[in-house]
Amino acid sequence: MAEKKGFFSKLVSGLAKTRDSIISGFDSIFSSFSSIDEDFYEELEEILIMADLGINTTTEILENLQEKVKELKIKEPKDCKELLIASIKEQLKVDDHLYDFEDKKSVVLLIGVNGVGKTTSVGKLAGQLKDKNKKVMVAAADTFRAAAIEQLTEWAHRAKVDIIAQKEGSDPAAVIYDAIMATKARNVDVLLCDTAGRLHNKKNLMEELRKIDRVIEREYPDAYRENLVVLDGTTGQNALAQARQFSEVTDVTGIILTKLDGTAKGGIAIAIQAELGIPVKYIGIGESIDDLQRFNPDDFVNALFDEDSNDLSKSI
Repeated sequence: MAEKKGFFSKLVSGLAKTRDSIISGFDSIFSSFSSIDEDFYEELEEILIMADLGINTTTEILENLQEKVKELKIKEPKDCKELLIASIKEQLKVDDHLYDFEDKKSVVLLIGVNGVGKTTSVGKLAGQLKDKNKKVMVAAADTFRAAAIEQLTEWAHRAKVDIIAQKEGSDPAAVIYDAIMATKARNVDVLLCDTAGRLHNKKNLMEELRKIDRVIEREYPDAYRENLVVLDGTTGQNALAQARQFSEVTDVTGIILTKLDGTAKGGIAIAIQAELGIPVKYIGIGESIDDLQRFNPDDFVNALFDEDSNDLSKSI
């Protein structure tokens, strides 16, 4: 419980920039408007778009809000705040089976462009699953980027898990093949695979992922499959565009959103889930192995919109 509380405190602190802009905007709207009219909704729209919720998501949230305002016959602008937060939480409702792979024999591919924290996320996830007494192995299938194998090896040591790697420039599908053979021989629970994310060359990426898919399907057909796209939270709407592009190339089952500490674009987590229908499964807010945690929508929205959080972030 203490760990969860500690992470929430970090989340509150990390989202301070996004929250400050939202709350100062809310304060001015709720204090300066005496009635709920078109101008009131336009001002709200501007604040949410500035927090990187995106135009489509913001429109949907505000339409939902307008319906509730009519339905409940609300007249005072200040009474809209709780409804607005509830409407945003509604956008983030998730399935109970999001983390089934953690308890099954599974193969998890982490996909993402260079620099988003993909290799680091493999290492952190490995450490967390190991702490849950899972037998974990990592595969260094990003053979394209210089130092990726070295970096993952370092994380594997930190997480105290086995790693399967070949030399730089090797065929990624061959690395996955070796890793599956080792996974079955050593009775591994979860195989986490670091992959190269060359989005600028979609055709090659698609071919590479298809080849990896074929190897997994042929050699380990019973494995539970997850394809997690890793996105850098500081890039805002660019992260949304990347998620969309990756989902055109492969079956994306979830998102890992990194570097949320210190960004003013925290609303992107809401936009990704609302616009693409792909759940954010983990969020990262720091460098240590514990700074990647399951995404809790209620905690996230509370940390993003709750004024009381400001006092907490100052005391951290």
